[in-house]
Amino acid sequence: MTKRIFRSVFLVAGAAFLAGLALVLGVIYEYFAGVQQIQLRAEAALAAQGVESGGAEYLSRLEGEDCRLTWVAADGTVLFDSQADSEAMENHLDRQEIQQALQTGLGESERSSSTLGERTVYVARRLSDGTVLRVSASRYTVGLLLLGMVQPILSVTAAVLLLSALLARRTARRIVTPLNQLDLDRPLENEPYEELAPLLTRIERQHRQIQDQVAALRRRQDEFDAVTGSMSEGLLLLGEKGTVLSINPAAQALFGVSGDCLGADFLTVDRSQPVRRAVGEALAGRHGECVFSRGGGEYQVDASPISSGGKAAGAAVLVFDITEKAQAEQRRREFTANVSHELKTPLQTILGSAELIESGLARPEDAARFAGNIRNEAARLVSLIDDILRLSQLDEGQELPREETDLYALAEETRRALLPAARKRGVTLDLQGRPAVIRGVPRLLQEIVYNLCDNAVRYNREGGRVTVTVAPEPGGGALLRVEDTGIGIPPEHQTRVFERFYRVDKSHSRQTGGTGLGLSIVKHAAQLHGAVPELQSRPGEGTAVIIHFPGGGEG
Repeated sequence: MTKRIFRSVFLVAGAAFLAGLALVLGVIYEYFAGVQQIQLRAEAALAAQGVESGGAEYLSRLEGEDCRLTWVAADGTVLFDSQADSEAMENHLDRQEIQQALQTGLGESERSSSTLGERTVYVARRLSDGTVLRVSASRYTVGLLLLGMVQPILSVTAAVLLLSALLARRTARRIVTPLNQLDLDRPLENEPYEELAPLLTRIERQHRQIQDQVAALRRRQDEFDAVTGSMSEGLLLLGEKGTVLSINPAAQALFGVSGDCLGADFLTVDRSQPVRRAVGEALAGRHGECVFSRGGGEYQVDASPISSGGKAAGAAVLVFDITEKAQAEQRRREFTANVSHELKTPLQTILGSAELIESGLARPEDAARFAGNIRNEAARLVSLIDDILRLSQLDEGQELPREETDLYALAEETRRALLPAARKRGVTLDLQGRPAVIRGVPRLLQEIVYNLCDNAVRYNREGGRVTVTVAPEPGGGALLRVEDTGIGIPPEHQTRVFERFYRVDKSHSRQTGGTGLGLSIVKHAAQLHGAVPELQSRPGEGTAVIIHFPGGGEG
């Protein structure tokens, strides 16, 4: 704007100067031309009187004057010329000023000379004898006049233009400086020019509207950030070209990026083919989804298009952590397969023994043994079904009635129940500690103690020892520790022994009659009481399972 004002002021000043210069030169030129014309008339009158009185002798005495005198006869013959040979001159009857003088007594004309820079002015008077006396003088043209004044004109022009430039610059600054100093945050507090008052009023009104809109957008952004920031699912909003417009903390953690990726292409966030394909579908206006693995987890991508005006304007990408769901599905399949296998094995034994007895192929003395096999396998089926039902109840998470229960009394009852089996294997079963009362589900606590002690006896050595320790803990909790001197568990199996149907030594488990669900029941029942079983084992030395039950009956 400063340049435009400067240029306008400078051009106006320059144009005004040039117009003034031309006007002054024109006026001066016309003035001096008029003066010269008057002088020529006076000289013509004086010369005419001299010729009337002195004749040719008078004219001869005027040869050195600035004006040119020409005496012409009535027929146009040149009788005398002060600057040329009259006899060599052509007839002047056709000259305009001669014609006018012969007709009216006075004639005037103006003609260009042989040079472009001069013009000749003529004044002719008719004498009493009918002859004509003409006086002429040269006059500079405007162009020649300017040419003679080039240096002073250029000097004055340069000075004027320089002064105009300085004044234009100063004027432009004085105009623009108040505008540059406007406080647009407080428009009504400015007073630069009265003409700007309506504009500043509108700016103030728009400023308030913008502030209200910005505040509303900020509130919405804060609400959006609060909602998306607390989401466990990853959320990304992409623009039409696939640029990242928003990404919540869950998505940042999942893809291993930071908030700096805003404005970047989605490829900087993830380059895996399934995810890119799903996002590409959404950007094309179609729903896209996929499942991918990362960091040991399973994730589902749900990409939906965002439309504006009937056109795809971007995409919303939701990433769900389905690791637990996938693991639960895997456990369900494994559980189904294991249950089918575990049920099929005893049923085949029962079916085979029953067919042998039914067909009469079994000898009478073997019938009792086959019947015993059927009874043992049937009892094993009953035990397996009971364990499956218990796990199903635990999985449902139903609230079971709780009451004050003494773990030491449950352990003593379990010890008495397992003494026959322990003596049969030559295992010593000891109980140590003192009463420890906690609030829990008696039946489940009994299952925990029984399964731990039963496993300790089953997988012990001949002549081994099982030590059960029960003791109260600060805060109303209780400690249960079941330790044996059995075969132990290798390190690679220790993290999986609480899984359903998992067996370290399947052949030994078959011999001992275990269902493979005992420790899984212990784990789920303990979790229901707010506890987590801790396993300590060394191969060949024995195993200890420790459970710290919290006080207050947490669950």
